[in-house]
Amino acid sequence: MPWIYLLLAGLFEIGFAIGMKYSNGFSKPLPTIATIVAALISLYLMGQAMKSIPVGTAYAIWTGIGALGVTLLGIFLFNDSASPARLACVALIVTGVIGLKLVSSP
Repeated sequence: MPWIYLLLAGLFEIGFAIGMKYSNGFSKPLPTIATIVAALISLYLMGQAMKSIPVGTAYAIWTGIGALGVTLLGIFLFNDSASPARLACVALIVTGVIGLKLVSSP
């Protein structure tokens, strides 16, 4: 269950990062509220996951999920760069996240 919490926390992290973009510096009420709610849910789930998963592992995986998701959504939603070098760097993050999961218990 802690890994599911961590996965969900990462997904909500993606939501609050993308929400910040849509909130336009927290100047638009609905995206701002959605961003704050997503952040609170993400942090709650992260706290639940860290009851069993080491803090360094949990944090690295949480940020890795967020980095991958926000990068991909940035490419599709905001026309961010999809250069081979950028995608290779994201692939390194994904490799690290998978490696941490494989060497971590619970």
